Amino acid sequence: MHKLPELQYEFSALAPVIDERTMEVHYSKHHQGYIDRLNGALATLEQPSLREADVERLLRNLNEVPSHARVVVRNNAGGHYNHSLFWSVIGPGEGGSPQGKLLTAIEGTYGSLSNFQDLFESTANSRFGAGWAWAYVDLDRKLEVLSSPNQDNPIIQGRGTPFLGLDVWEHAYYLTYQNRRSEYVANFWSLVNWSEVSRRYERCMA
Repeated sequence: MHKLPELQYEFSALAPVIDERTMEVHYSKHHQGYIDRLNGALATLEQPSLREADVERLLRNLNEVPSHARVVVRNNAGGHYNHSLFWSVIGPGEGGSPQGKLLTAIEGTYGSLSNFQDLFESTANSRFGAGWAWAYVDLDRKLEVLSSPNQDNPIIQGRGTPFLGLDVWEHAYYLTYQNRRSEYVANFWSLVNWSEVSRRYERCMA
C-alpha cells in the first residue's frame, strides 16, 4: 500500500510563498487522492511484483501493467511520485544557491545559475494548462529542463530522471496568486532546498 510521505515541515511553514490552506488541501486531499486511486488500481492486479513495487519502479515499467489499469496507474503513480519529489525539494528557510557538482553542471550547461533559473521559469510559465516543470538528468547523463502535462514526468516519457520539480497546476497556487502563475514561479526559488536537490542530482549521476 502506497502512503503519503511524511512532511518535514508544518503546513504553515512555507507562507507567504505557499499559504497554509493551499498546503493542507494540496497534501491531504490532492496527493492523498492520487495514492488512494493508485492503491485501488493495484489491488485489481494479479501480479505481486506490481502490487509491491515502489512508485518509481512502476513508472519505469508501465508496459508491464495490464491494459485495463495502465492509464489509472500511470496518472496516479505519476501524481504520487511528482508530489513526493516536490515536497522534498522545498522547505522553510531555504533558497540561496546550489553548490558543488550541481552548480558546476548548471554553469557548464547554461553558463550561470541565473540563466538556468530563467529557463526553468519560462518553461514553467509556458506550460499550457496543468502540469509540471522539471530539471532532470537525461539518458546521456546531461542536465535538461522541460515541462510535462498533467502528472507526467521525464521517467514516464522515457527521457531521464528528475531531481527538481515545480507543480504548476492551479491548485498549487490559486488561493494566493489567482492567475499570476509567473509570480508563484519566481517565488519558488526562495523555498528550494538545494541540499536535497543536489543529493538527488548526484544520485541521478551515480
